[in-house]
Amino acid sequence: ALALHDRLAKPPGSLGRLEALGARLAGMAGTCPPPIPMPATVAVFAGDHGVVASGVTPWPQAITAAMVSTFAIGRAAVNAIARQVGAEVVVVDVGVACPYPPSPNVVDRKVRPGTDDLSVGPAMSTADAQAALDAGRDVARSLVAAGNRCLVTGDMGIGNTTPSAAIIAALTGADPVDATGRGTGIDDAMLVTKQRIVTGAVARASGLPPLELLAEIGGLEIAALAGYVLGGASAGVPVVLDGVIALAGAVVAVAIEPSCRDFLIAGHRSVEPAASAALTHLGLIPLLDLDLRLGEGTGALLALPLVQAAARVLNEMATLDELS
Repeated sequence: ALALHDRLAKPPGSLGRLEALGARLAGMAGTCPPPIPMPATVAVFAGDHGVVASGVTPWPQAITAAMVSTFAIGRAAVNAIARQVGAEVVVVDVGVACPYPPSPNVVDRKVRPGTDDLSVGPAMSTADAQAALDAGRDVARSLVAAGNRCLVTGDMGIGNTTPSAAIIAALTGADPVDATGRGTGIDDAMLVTKQRIVTGAVARASGLPPLELLAEIGGLEIAALAGYVLGGASAGVPVVLDGVIALAGAVVAVAIEPSCRDFLIAGHRSVEPAASAALTHLGLIPLLDLDLRLGEGTGALLALPLVQAAARVLNEMATLDELS
């Protein structure tokens, strides 16, 4: 693919990092030029977190359920941006704690109604973690079987930056305090509490195997995202990562199966500090840096046209030989 880029009707290297991305897409597909990664679907995995009870966010768990309903009717940010870039949205409940109106637009893979408080003990059992991981893998496989050629990560879960920071610090060696960000915009006192909880969680979980680590300090949607990454990679399609929650899932997935890293594309750099630690650990350079911190899959979707363009130029540009 890099050799083909040098023969295209442009100065060598003039498309910069887009050329390297095109070469990576060719490597993922095992063919050059690579298939254009479309259609694409973002899977938004939703779950709640018991650690909310320990004061890491001012927002109640009911917000998670409310946002799931908003996704289902197509009125959230992820829906708007997905429409803009031509992607579909799939919402998957793996652990929402509060009730919400039934909807045919929500896939029910609920393992349990939220995790336990990771600040006082394990977030869940290893069986729960495995079930959520399997749910994510199943969603990825079904989307690829339906014809999708690019998978995009999404998430929803009040309090989920706390387990994400803990997982990333535990698996990358990052300082737990430095890895802990303000999430939805917490004040200084709440940040100190959050840093203390993340530090304690990392001390308990460091050195554990990936599945046990997920059970000890993780989240159901984070486990599902890890499975989603594994499922997409095993199917040979690119997986575009969103922010810190998706990166926590990706770090777990790579710990389980290192070769899946080759199928990961970093959509953007979240302002959450753990996101940068995870990107460095994974060796990924994000395509965008827009100071985003929403989640849902929004940043990854904004990067999707760049991913598709990287493949399209290899497929559609003339070579210098054709012009002579």
